[in-house]
Amino acid sequence: MSKLAAWSPHALAVLRIMTALLFIEHGSMKLFHFPAAQPGAPDPLPLLLLAAAIIEVVGGALVAMGFLTRFAAFICSGEIAVGYFLLHAPKSFWPALNQGDAAILFSFIFFYLIFAGPGAWSLDAVLRRSSSLPQ
Repeated sequence: MSKLAAWSPHALAVLRIMTALLFIEHGSMKLFHFPAAQPGAPDPLPLLLLAAAIIEVVGGALVAMGFLTRFAAFICSGEIAVGYFLLHAPKSFWPALNQGDAAILFSFIFFYLIFAGPGAWSLDAVLRRSSSLPQ
């Protein structure tokens, strides 16, 4: 078991990076219609959806790079939780029926990252190491 535990920071980094890249994809679908337009999203975007898309792209990029990870994850977790309750929950109580299961997972993974931190391969770790070096 200890051999697996040694890889924990790297597994956390993979979870952080993949979650953030998928989150960026949702924002880029709203903002840039890439890789396709967000199904059901009006064009032009209302202010609330525009703000959500910006948070998804910028916050997702920060989390992917592991820069200001805990702060960015806090904002992303809250944004997607609000999105779930505004857009998905009114359709049905059950996430599988209201198509909000991805939103719930995003919110809880970002919530976990607030406490777990970025793991390996992050700018936060690089900056922490460089600031602890003797001058």
